[in-house]
Amino acid sequence: MGVPEKIESIQEELHRTKINKATEHHVGLLKAKHAKLKQNVAENHGKASSISYAIKRSGDATVTLIGLPSVGKSTLLNRLTNAKSKIGSYHFTTLKVIPGIMEFKGSRIQVLDLPGIIKGASTGKGLGKKVLSVVRSSDLVLLILEIFQPKIRPVLINELRNIGIHPDEQPPKIKIEKTGMHGISVNASVRLTKITTETVKKVFRIYNIHNARVMINEDVSYDQLIAVLLQNHKYIPTLTIMNKIDLVSPKLVNELKSRLNYDYIPISADANLNIDILKEKIYQKLGFIRVFMRPKGKKTDYEKPMIVKSSASVLDVCDKVHRKMKYALRYTQIWRKSVKFDGQKVGVTHHLKDEDVITFVTK
Repeated sequence: MGVPEKIESIQEELHRTKINKATEHHVGLLKAKHAKLKQNVAENHGKASSISYAIKRSGDATVTLIGLPSVGKSTLLNRLTNAKSKIGSYHFTTLKVIPGIMEFKGSRIQVLDLPGIIKGASTGKGLGKKVLSVVRSSDLVLLILEIFQPKIRPVLINELRNIGIHPDEQPPKIKIEKTGMHGISVNASVRLTKITTETVKKVFRIYNIHNARVMINEDVSYDQLIAVLLQNHKYIPTLTIMNKIDLVSPKLVNELKSRLNYDYIPISADANLNIDILKEKIYQKLGFIRVFMRPKGKKTDYEKPMIVKSSASVLDVCDKVHRKMKYALRYTQIWRKSVKFDGQKVGVTHHLKDEDVITFVTK
């Protein structure tokens, strides 16, 4: 039996099996086998493929625009950035990935306009798999809907999930340390209700891992465990945008907000409505902070802030200035919010806050 036939056989068994307390662990093993086989197929398919939508990352972060054809992605890209994306009122105007740079509060954010996604894109329809692969390297996904099709969002979410992207989720709290002997030991800091330690060991053997220490720090499912073992899943935040609100009444926009089970930002790319609000939301969602540099003995440069993530440490900023600076660093001084007093000396593990002023003193 070939790999495609094995995958189909497991799919049929999964479809036949009713999930309950008696079968859930068997289903977990089936899912593990199914995911392993699909990964092998995907890896072999990737080696044989010659078409690529790879885009070089640029700026402080990368944002991708995902939506059905003709929802206004190209117009929105042109509003947000300096790009000149082709605009048309017909399907599949954009046939390649078009990048642009959004400049906001000192940050430079790369925005990618992807070809329109159709249902089934994750299985290869309309080159969808290759298009969606671009999303895997992004820091934020903008889900673009139009006001006349607000129920399309689950379709887009499902297509992302099918290629190993987990929208608005955090990575499971599972730590795996491979060892040379002693088999597989499973330790959990919480009560596990969805998996058992014995089935966890069986799942690991499916992935040819026979010696490891496994630490589980939340009540995870088999799907989450498999995602960690595959090591190819991405956890990316999203923003949902409702476009073309200029074509309906404000009353309808408000009524729609109360009916839908998700939040969205109402805009009109064509009429340039709420674009500045959207820029602010993108900036906030990316979790940026601004750090101002003060060279020793000189004035602070407030014109060009260093843009880093909110969790950034002194070492992160040091590496962004120059990757070898940390070897020449004597000490660092900080002014403003993250220290008790201005000019305080801190170590490289010190975490920064928005609008901190920083001075590096080198040897």
